[in-house]
Amino acid sequence: MTTSNATNPLIEDLRWRGLLNQTTDENGIAELLNSGPQTIYIGFDPTATSLHVGGMMQLMMLRRFQRAGHNPIALVGGATGMIGDPSGKSEERNLLSADQLQKNVDGVAAQMRHFLDFEGDNAAKLLNNFDWMKDYSYLEFLRDVGKNFPVGAMMGKESVRSRLESEAGLSYTEFSYMLLQAYDFVNLAQTHDCRIQAGGSDQWGNITAGIDLGRRMLGKQLFGITAPLLTTSDGRKMGKTESGAVWLDPERTSPYAFYQYWINVADEDVMRCLAYLTEIERAEYDELEDKTKNDPGQRTAQKRLAQWLTELVHGEAGVQSAQRATQILFGGELGDTTDSQLREIFADVPSCDVPKSALEGEGLWIVEALQTAKLCNSGGDARRALSEGGVYVNNTRVEDVQKRLTADDLDGRSVLVLRRGKRKYALLKIQD
Repeated sequence: MTTSNATNPLIEDLRWRGLLNQTTDENGIAELLNSGPQTIYIGFDPTATSLHVGGMMQLMMLRRFQRAGHNPIALVGGATGMIGDPSGKSEERNLLSADQLQKNVDGVAAQMRHFLDFEGDNAAKLLNNFDWMKDYSYLEFLRDVGKNFPVGAMMGKESVRSRLESEAGLSYTEFSYMLLQAYDFVNLAQTHDCRIQAGGSDQWGNITAGIDLGRRMLGKQLFGITAPLLTTSDGRKMGKTESGAVWLDPERTSPYAFYQYWINVADEDVMRCLAYLTEIERAEYDELEDKTKNDPGQRTAQKRLAQWLTELVHGEAGVQSAQRATQILFGGELGDTTDSQLREIFADVPSCDVPKSALEGEGLWIVEALQTAKLCNSGGDARRALSEGGVYVNNTRVEDVQKRLTADDLDGRSVLVLRRGKRKYALLKIQD
């Protein structure tokens, strides 16, 4: 790495956001960007039909370059995905079938359109390295590419060395991954004049391998940039919850759950997330930082982060849906919220099953319902809560101790939301 002399607005923006983890030649990159529109690529490993929030770091990097007038290439690893990148992994991945890999590629490609503009003067390109690897024979690849790749350099890479020293070891298949990814850079340099590759910090070895291969095969100076991984302040990868990964696919992680994930980001992490993942300007960032320090209880920065990212990934309708669900959680009207939405909103609260017949005839006495839901310990406790105005059915206050719950209270749903006080909830799930 060299000391930077040349300045470039995009590089300066990346620097204040903390997104310049490693660069092969920061001064050279700045000069290159200053000389006119450049092509940059980032590879995406299609291990599932959806990206998760970790992938947003790289999509936002491409987006920043595009908005600065450069040409982004999102490269989906249809070929390399058949092998699996050993970088940052403790054991070998299961190999994917061609059919499953294609489904994954299609799913990931659709999500990229939320981040990148594939039309216009500097339209993004979506490429698949399977397209140039599928007709390459093993012998041809060894002859044309492999002879330019020194094994000693591969052995010196941290991603290879750490796996070789691990209990799981490193298969020859995984060992070949670096060569394939390095050739991607060479191919894109030849066919699209791509001079810059970016990625997460765990990709440094693969990126520098591609730069070295480009020098040997093409005699070209190529460049690399890595950004930090998206982690919490104590080093854990973000985008994981007790129920699993936080996905960009609304079928896997709903807009509400996605929004809630960012609302609940810790104060120690929220400003870094705003810098890494959004395009808010420095002035707004500083204002949000002050509010987080002086009045953290308002969670102003978290709300801005959740709103910005949910709108980007799920659109305005997704934001409105998520915010309406959040309001319900804090006592707002249920409106036309469906059963499935209510079950998701209140997924972490106690629930119990009640036969539909209990709501027929006179219906279920509210005092009994509160005891059944374990919101009250006894009939006397339930009567007290009612008389004090602390009981709600579907977020509507109930003070009548004689109240009976009937099918009319369901409003077409099969779930009743009971609440005692501000935040003590329970669900009654009505069973046929």
